[in-house]
Amino acid sequence: MSLAITTTYAGEFSGKYIAAALLSGDTLANNEITILPNVRYKSVLQKASTDNIVRDANCDFQKGQGTLTLTEKVLIAEEFQVNLELCKKELHQSWEALEMGYSVFAEIPASFSDFVLGHVAAKVADKTEKNIWQGVNANPGEFDGLATLLAADGDLPAAQDLVAAAVDPATIIAELGRVADAIPTAVYGKDDLRIYVSSDIARAYTRALGGFAAAGVGANGFDNKGTNQVLGGLYFDGIQLVVAKGMADGTMIAAEKSNLFFGTGLLSDQQEVRVIDMSETDGSQNIRVVMRFTAGVQYAQVTDIVLYS
Repeated sequence: MSLAITTTYAGEFSGKYIAAALLSGDTLANNEITILPNVRYKSVLQKASTDNIVRDANCDFQKGQGTLTLTEKVLIAEEFQVNLELCKKELHQSWEALEMGYSVFAEIPASFSDFVLGHVAAKVADKTEKNIWQGVNANPGEFDGLATLLAADGDLPAAQDLVAAAVDPATIIAELGRVADAIPTAVYGKDDLRIYVSSDIARAYTRALGGFAAAGVGANGFDNKGTNQVLGGLYFDGIQLVVAKGMADGTMIAAEKSNLFFGTGLLSDQQEVRVIDMSETDGSQNIRVVMRFTAGVQYAQVTDIVLYS
């Protein structure tokens, strides 16, 4: 079978593939942090603080009865690219299987170029998910993730910078309690407060909910279901837990969704997707995929966040 991409894919629709690549990771797809589109390079996050502005009443307007201090955090969306060369023979058999119905997938890519882009987009989404939480700018293809930024921030209060302990089903409830206890009073109870946890912590907590006299849950566990836990969502002390699959093991971050930001230029003209069939150029069966995009994360108020790492 001869398989050719008859046109070089590049155009207006490419922005949607960038969106799919960047926003398909769990954190972004589920809107678990605030997404800022159209960040060409930098976005300034304003922080406002006031001193004691309430005073005893009198008949006069008194200047100097309070001060408003504005400071800022800067989110930098760094530029990234994908330059990938794939052999058609490595992928077209899988695409043929999809086309012929040998698949459980409900949505079949209409063209081979769509299939290639979907394949690459999934890889980009996975990398972006990891970068959001544990990326290190010094590493190629990465930006500083939220845990990295917090660990280096000298303004994070010492009482909210918790050193992680070994976590297992017997200890996880106590460790989650440490995080909950460290949440500032002003933040506790906010509607968008979350405790973002790594996959191993979520696994240990789910096991602990199975009970059997462990960790004070009770002999038969949550809802008397033992280890047959089918949970629509995880909560601890009334706070929703978000499983951040890109987080490094043994990590937790307590913060408001509205205080964590992901910036990208996915709606700007700096985004690019191209699928180039090389058969007409050099006679090979290679396909080149080119993606260019921007991405970065930041938080506004570090004093409202708890880091467990």
